[in-house]
Amino acid sequence: MEDSLEQKWKQREFTLESVSDLSSAPPSASLPGIARFDSDGLQIHHQSQQIPLSIDPRTVLLFKLSPVQSVCVVEGSEVGKKPLFSRGVSIQFKNEEESAAFHCVVQQWKKEVHAQGGNGRNGTVTTSKSKFDEKIESSSAKMYFHYYGQLLHQQNMLQDYVRTGTYHAAVIENRSDFAGRVVVDVGAGSGILSLFAAQAGAKHVYAVEASEMAEYARKLIAGNPTLAQRITVIKGKVEEIELPEKADILISEPMGTLLVNERMLESYVIARDRFLVPTGKMFPSLGRIHMAPFTDEYLFIEIANKALFWQQQNYYGVDLTPLHGTAFQGYFSQPVVDAFDPRLLIAPSIFHVIDFSKIKEEELYEIDIPLKFVASVGTRVHGLACWFDVLFNGSTVQRWLTTAPGSPTTHWYQLRCVLSQPIYVMAGQEITGRLHLIAHNAQSYTIYLTLSAKMWGPGAEQGGILQTSSCKLDLKEPYYRMSQPQAYAFAQDQQPQLLIPTQDVDEPEIVRQPSPNSSVQIDSLMQNI
Repeated sequence: MEDSLEQKWKQREFTLESVSDLSSAPPSASLPGIARFDSDGLQIHHQSQQIPLSIDPRTVLLFKLSPVQSVCVVEGSEVGKKPLFSRGVSIQFKNEEESAAFHCVVQQWKKEVHAQGGNGRNGTVTTSKSKFDEKIESSSAKMYFHYYGQLLHQQNMLQDYVRTGTYHAAVIENRSDFAGRVVVDVGAGSGILSLFAAQAGAKHVYAVEASEMAEYARKLIAGNPTLAQRITVIKGKVEEIELPEKADILISEPMGTLLVNERMLESYVIARDRFLVPTGKMFPSLGRIHMAPFTDEYLFIEIANKALFWQQQNYYGVDLTPLHGTAFQGYFSQPVVDAFDPRLLIAPSIFHVIDFSKIKEEELYEIDIPLKFVASVGTRVHGLACWFDVLFNGSTVQRWLTTAPGSPTTHWYQLRCVLSQPIYVMAGQEITGRLHLIAHNAQSYTIYLTLSAKMWGPGAEQGGILQTSSCKLDLKEPYYRMSQPQAYAFAQDQQPQLLIPTQDVDEPEIVRQPSPNSSVQIDSLMQNI
């Protein structure tokens, strides 16, 4: 039985720096307040008294005036066909992270109300958009489907032989899971995974693809007639299409950079809820985001130097320096996508599990990961390195697809969040922090990263934080560096180590792995700077 809206949202409460009722004349004074979600809507209170504004999800519009300030307006009566906005309230949050989380909750809250149905004004039933259209802005969706509707981009993915070969092996080695079964290929693209499923003996495959690539998939599948008779291509979104039967198997390649970019995992989960039988299998069935602090003086200087252009005081007679600080932070707001030497990691990695077979769609809207490491060497920490892997949990063979540094490079590469203010640590010192991902409607996430160095040595148990550095990044706008790992000088006795040694699907959410870097020679790295 599904939870009621009250059960889902009654715990969501946000402390506001200031609240002002814009409907009064003059507007009310700005005072601290609280925004609370409950079954009646959104209630906004001053700390001393409640503002007489109860917001209904069917009629509210939320406008962001600045990173920390927003305006809620409530639709009132209609004049002709144009709605009037009868009430409004200005709200200010204590930081950008709280503001982004509030907007995310409002988006999900409105979606839940529409999904459950409800009476609009004059007793009419509201017509809701699909889940995809509710949460994704149309311009982003248009560009997304245009990109994946081109053969050159499909070729780029097909020529990633780690990706394609692992999928083929995972399907063919587990024929018993596919033989005689109904399969749904979520986001089928060129149709290659549908063809693999048919090769493994699937009874029938429904290849669901929303972009124009669906037409190319039909052509490719028709060119393989022995398999084509068991494959049906359906052009549309999994949130909107209907199928004539339930699926025994879902197969998909929904992974983006950092696993979650492009937000296709949500469509994969929606397809699970709509089409998969209770005992069905998902290929892949879970994913893990791996994280470890890194040191890379070359990369840090490269990014910092990009902003030197804005330090010119006489650029055709114009002083550019007023924009230097903004440009500097802008370059550090881009996650770096490239392949790096795993020996740049300065602590054993940890990982966060996302179980595709169990997670709820709304749980992907906000991902909060606590971080805790122990430095292997004394060095400057320049940020957090991330990669992912996914598990194909077949009945016969369990197979992992990994994007780890040191493993064969994939088209995903790895991702690094670089701090504009590095922190210095000593060997054995504890590094703590938080990686907080908040989804936005451009099919990606805002990343909030904080790393702190804790006191170490004698008396550390009574000590606190020595240094802290934070950054905000947009996963939608990465710096595609994509270079191959650089050759760094290391001790002759240092041997590479396997980053992902385990195949155990029952591991805890965050575990430690063997350090790939027990003696990084920072002096050797630094002497060439």
